[in-house]
Amino acid sequence: MKLYLNATSPYARAVRIAAIENQLDQTLELVWVDPWQSPEALLAVNPAAKIPVLVTDAGAPITETLNILFYLDQQAPNGPQLLSPLPSHPQSLTLLGYGQALMDATFQTVIARKHDGNRADQHELGQRRIQAIHRLLAAIDHHLRDHQNHLRDERHLTQTGIPICDVVIGIALAYLDFRLSEIPWRSDFPALADWMESVEARESFAVTRFK
Repeated sequence: MKLYLNATSPYARAVRIAAIENQLDQTLELVWVDPWQSPEALLAVNPAAKIPVLVTDAGAPITETLNILFYLDQQAPNGPQLLSPLPSHPQSLTLLGYGQALMDATFQTVIARKHDGNRADQHELGQRRIQAIHRLLAAIDHHLRDHQNHLRDERHLTQTGIPICDVVIGIALAYLDFRLSEIPWRSDFPALADWMESVEARESFAVTRFK
């Protein structure tokens, strides 16, 4: 399989982490591209010129992060199945949605600043993104603690497994540190910061750190 990616994409990092957690990383050929340059190799597998893209061994390109994660789960039936807790635990879907929204709002802020500089935060859309980031952090802090207690009580996860909502939230928080370090979420939400330390200690997070 081939994975088209770059080193700073939070979406591509989610796929790399899922591959590592499912012990599929050795089967991946990493193809590093700059999507902003719209290279022909990327356009050939995704006309939208977006990453990540996973090309299967049969040559089928799979786009959009969650689609790729679903496919990787199917390729590792004996693995942790990162998406499997979702149907029976609606709160996992709540957290996955919040984590995805946090990642999107942060990414869109970064892209807007790249093109418009500091002006990007001054208009209505920029303000809405920043406000959404702060609201999402508070919501994740609240819901994540309840969710962790619920899963521990139900003993739903194995000792080594990590649900996809935790992966997405962990990447979104790391991306905040990487690109919007002026947002002091660790001091504002110390319990969330403590949770993040345990996530960042996982090998899959350690070897895929943003650079």
